[in-house]
Amino acid sequence: MKASVKTLLGLVALCATIALSACGSNNDKAANSNSPSSSAPTSSESAPASPAAEPKTIEVTITASNWKLDIDKIEANVGDTIKVTLENKSGMHAIKFGDLGVEVKNGETKEIVVDKAGTFEYHCSITCGQGHDNMTGNLIVS
Repeated sequence: MKASVKTLLGLVALCATIALSACGSNNDKAANSNSPSSSAPTSSESAPASPAAEPKTIEVTITASNWKLDIDKIEANVGDTIKVTLENKSGMHAIKFGDLGVEVKNGETKEIVVDKAGTFEYHCSITCGQGHDNMTGNLIVS
């Protein structure tokens, strides 16, 4: 029984050593890649412009029913591509991003790339009844 406990402890110690070595190895590589030019990466890492410099694609499917859009806020960064798809659950609807000159009709997908920060309202562009004015949302670009 003592031999089994010693073997088990040895295996646990070996696994811990391997795990710590693997973690240490990644940190050493990261440290080595930053060491030659330590001042430049530090300034770029602290600058919030780095993530914004890498635009991404955001896919959004908005479902419209009578007097309601299921998504009333979309957030993106300047330069991101927003793919907007509209699905009508009930009634006839289309969504217009007025300031951006984009209209998405039922079943369509349109791409929007915003090159400036701001809040851009979107709304149902087909008059659909008494609650039509409530069918709005905002695209917030920072």
